[in-house]
Amino acid sequence: MSRLVFLNKPYGVLSQFTPEGKWRALDEFIPVKNVYVAGRLDADSEGLLILTDDGKLQAKIADPRHKLEKTYWVQVEGEPDEVALEKLRAGIKLSDFTALPAKVRLIDEPPGLWQRDPPIRFRAAIPTSWLEIRIREGKNRQVRRMTAAIGYPTLRLIRAAIGAATLDGLALGQWRQIEGNYLDLQGTFND
Repeated sequence: MSRLVFLNKPYGVLSQFTPEGKWRALDEFIPVKNVYVAGRLDADSEGLLILTDDGKLQAKIADPRHKLEKTYWVQVEGEPDEVALEKLRAGIKLSDFTALPAKVRLIDEPPGLWQRDPPIRFRAAIPTSWLEIRIREGKNRQVRRMTAAIGYPTLRLIRAAIGAATLDGLALGQWRQIEGNYLDLQGTFND
């Protein structure tokens, strides 16, 4: 039987159990042994991180070949218009690859969102906006690079869901463990 751990990863925490430089590590949050990250999240990003003790399940979650959709809440500098968002929906060319078409929409700030520590930089003359971006890839800093490519730099990035797994019920820094066979290739969690 597989073990899954869902963590609402804070800003400044690496997706590993050993701290490095100024970054903290998962060992401060998760006392569970012999689980491994399935799809990393950069230290300067927040949100849902899944860990498991099952190597095959880890590959299904992390490997883009399985096309498991990941949902991000992204606070960007400025107010993107439909022309800019359409570039993301069409698949945008980045320096080393072309990102697959993304599902993108403007959203209000997510309800119940925690304060980030440290807070994002605030500039009184430049408004910010929130986007929901859904992708089936997960290349290095992909979402940040996508928003920068359309002229709206990412200020804050939160992974809200991986497949059907969500942050629901997890406060910042909180984790929960689930046992069983929970993930199929369509991203549906089953009891």
